[in-house]
Amino acid sequence: QAKARRTGELKAIYTADKKVAAAEEQVQKAQLVTVKVDNPDVLRQIEALKGIKEMIIALGSALSEDYTEISPTVWVHKTAKIAPTAYIGAPAIIGAETEVRHCAFIRGSALVGEKCVVGNSTELKNVILFDGVQVPHYNYVGDSILGYKAHMAAGVITSNVKSDKTNVCIRTEDGRIETGLRKLGALVGDFVEIGCNTVLNPGTVIGRNTMVYPLSRVRGMIPAGHIYKSETEIVLKK
Repeated sequence: QAKARRTGELKAIYTADKKVAAAEEQVQKAQLVTVKVDNPDVLRQIEALKGIKEMIIALGSALSEDYTEISPTVWVHKTAKIAPTAYIGAPAIIGAETEVRHCAFIRGSALVGEKCVVGNSTELKNVILFDGVQVPHYNYVGDSILGYKAHMAAGVITSNVKSDKTNVCIRTEDGRIETGLRKLGALVGDFVEIGCNTVLNPGTVIGRNTMVYPLSRVRGMIPAGHIYKSETEIVLKK
């Protein structure tokens, strides 16, 4: 009886090991799944970020007299307010009625629209900010695009590089979209509200009119018109 019991235990262990191995294999296969980028909007934004420096220089050279080139390839609209302690690296365009507050650090390759707020100790690099965007308090926005009137509350940052330094992929329900970029922060839609101290992981895409709770860790593609409460609780806005 003891021998039979021992044999049964070994069979159970062997079966469990096989199930674990099979599960691990499925996870590995899922991680390797790649889907073709067939979302035109996402594709356009990725391509814009790849050529953002050249795009800003081309746009800047064609701007009206309402813009002043305050330093080589840095154009600022005459109605924009730039704090004396702010830094704006080249190339950059700062739109009409935009406010760049004290100690803002714009490292370069920044296209900032009209009536935006770039706040105290906020850092921008390789970004497009559409009109009305607010990044007002201690934000880091790198290799990202923020849509019309998107708002980041205090302390929100875009993480733009993976820990293993491999190219960033955008996670979707159907697999992974290969971007070809080692640095990619977030693609954020119009009217998105992101709560305080949230981290947007590399390759995050947030649809328009979506809200994100404070202290969230967001990754993948979040649909438009939803409320992101946690990774396991994303509900439709009522």
